[in-house]
Amino acid sequence: MDDIILARAVHVLAVLVWIGGVAFVTLVVMPSVRAANPPAERLAAFHRLEGRFAAQARIWVLLAGLSGFWMIYRAQMWDRFFDLRFWWMHAMVGLWAVFAAMLFVIEPLFLHRRMMTSVNPAADFARMETLHRILLGIAAVTVLGAVAGSHGF
Repeated sequence: MDDIILARAVHVLAVLVWIGGVAFVTLVVMPSVRAANPPAERLAAFHRLEGRFAAQARIWVLLAGLSGFWMIYRAQMWDRFFDLRFWWMHAMVGLWAVFAAMLFVIEPLFLHRRMMTSVNPAADFARMETLHRILLGIAAVTVLGAVAGSHGF
């Protein structure tokens, strides 16, 4: 089997589970936590649920990055980063970098500690919910652009 075909299959699966998970957390879990818990308890309730997803998200984000960079390397697509017609390539790398930084650096080293000692957990949950919505919107535009762009649009 051609390694680029395998890398593309892994890439699509990884993005599907990663962004699908972000969508589920943003559109189902967070509103459910908001509806079922008083404001002061939402952050703690969210962390009880989110902990199981974070480890999985790290794996899928890592696989998406590795497979994406492998395809760029093997197909010699570096020049696309100098052509604005391939804006979606920049968007994919940028989105991946944001999530990789959040999942591998910011969240484990800083954010969890801050959230556990939060002075205003209601405001922190609201901020986190807003950030999730923004990132999901950017991810949706990126996925649409990448699929359309990679098929010649």
